[in-house]
Amino acid sequence: MAEKVLVVDDEGKIREIVRLYLERDGFMVYEAQDGAEALEVFGEVQPDLVILDLMLPQIPGEELAEIIRRGSDIPIIMLTAKTSEEDRIRGLKGGADDYVTKPFSPKELVARVNAVLRRSWRRDYQEVTSGDLVICVNQSKHEVTINNQQVDLTPTEYRLLLVFLRNPGIVFSRTKLAEYVFGWNYSGYEESIYVHIKNLRKKLGDHTKKRYIQTVYGVGYRWLE
Repeated sequence: MAEKVLVVDDEGKIREIVRLYLERDGFMVYEAQDGAEALEVFGEVQPDLVILDLMLPQIPGEELAEIIRRGSDIPIIMLTAKTSEEDRIRGLKGGADDYVTKPFSPKELVARVNAVLRRSWRRDYQEVTSGDLVICVNQSKHEVTINNQQVDLTPTEYRLLLVFLRNPGIVFSRTKLAEYVFGWNYSGYEESIYVHIKNLRKKLGDHTKKRYIQTVYGVGYRWLE
C-alpha cells in the first residue's frame, strides 16, 4: 500500500509541485492550506508523514507540530522560508524529523521523505510493559496486541491508548484528551471521551483484572504507572 503524505502549506503552487513529485514517486498525497484544515485532514486520513510549512494561517506551524507530536510519532518535515540556524534548531527541537528551506529542490524533498520514512519504519514497532500487561503497538499497521493477543481498537481508542502509554502517570482532562485525539476542532467531543474511555477499559479488561486507566475525580484520567 502506498504511503500517505499530508502537505500543509498556504501557497497553492507549492502544494501542487510537491504533490506532483510525490505522486510520481508512488505516494498518496493529501493537502491542507492552513493549520485547522490540516488537523481535520490528519484525523481523517492518518498520514504516514507530514510536510509542514511554519508560517500558516490560524494555527502556526510550530504549534501544529506540537499538537501532532503529542498524540503521534509520525515523521514531520518542516518546509519553510525561515532559514536561520535558530529557526532550524527550534523546528527540530519542536518535533520535526527534518527541516527543508525554501526555495527547495522537489527531487531532494522526495529523497528526504523516503529517507525519513525509512528511519521511522525502524521505530514503528514498540513494546510497553505495564504491570501484568505487555502491550505491543505496530504503528504502520495500527495494530495492538496485549499479552500476545490482538485487540481490535477503533481509531479513537487507538489514539487514546497511545496518549496514555506515552504519558504514564500524567492526568489529562477530557478537554485535553479530546484536543489530542480529535485535533484542533475538538469542540463538542469532550463528552464522548467518557464513552471511548469506557470502551477502551473494557477491551483492556479482557486481558487483565487491573484497571490501568484511572479516573481522577473532578480532573480527568491517567494511566497508572
